[in-house]
Amino acid sequence: MIGMAAAISAAAVAAGYQSMAPTGQWYGRTFTGLPRGSRQLALTFDDGPNDPHTLRLLEVLAKRDVHATFFLIGKYVSERPDIAREIARAGHAIGNHTFSHPLLIFKSEAEIRRQISDCQKALQDAVGERSNLFRPPFGGRRPAVLCIARDLGLEPIMWNVTGYDWNAPSAEAIEHKVTKQVRGGDVVLLHDGWHKQMGADRAQTVVATDRLIARYKAEGREFVTIPEMMGQAAITSLAL
Repeated sequence: MIGMAAAISAAAVAAGYQSMAPTGQWYGRTFTGLPRGSRQLALTFDDGPNDPHTLRLLEVLAKRDVHATFFLIGKYVSERPDIAREIARAGHAIGNHTFSHPLLIFKSEAEIRRQISDCQKALQDAVGERSNLFRPPFGGRRPAVLCIARDLGLEPIMWNVTGYDWNAPSAEAIEHKVTKQVRGGDVVLLHDGWHKQMGADRAQTVVATDRLIARYKAEGREFVTIPEMMGQAAITSLAL
């Protein structure tokens, strides 16, 4: 009985880990990047739009001639549709990050569908086009989350590199965290906003982004959006 209890406990721990692990695939397929060694990198930013730091980030990306992917929270899109439009106008990809950023593994299927659908409507109203990308808040998902997202025409996107920047560390700390993990073909998670409030200070993320782009461009890396990286993944799979 002790052995069975230990096995059940271990299985529960593993299941809980997989529901939050960025690269975990137990509960359904998600996109986490290209095979290691690719020259491509995809910068992704969560929890915007955020005034003023999303706009400052857009200035850095324009200066460096880089397109990124922004996973936006619907309630902030409704509050600042002008910033969402600036993101789209600059040629960046936009994704659905739910309407109010709940941890979906604890929500009913009806609430999951409402969160995703309400964000879709906010994005449509703001930028005039629908997104087909979805990132679950905190990375939390169970099979129902991924099934509902796909039923709504969305592709779940995770990550395999993070700057751990949600608590606003220094730009040096963010850069160090990212560079320790990058191997090529990576989807990098950073934050231009904060799910708890508009106006979060992301100045250090803006600085770190500028430095990371300069570093990896000097190494011959190519920065792409998630749709571009997914297109490359499709080409690679056909070639195999």
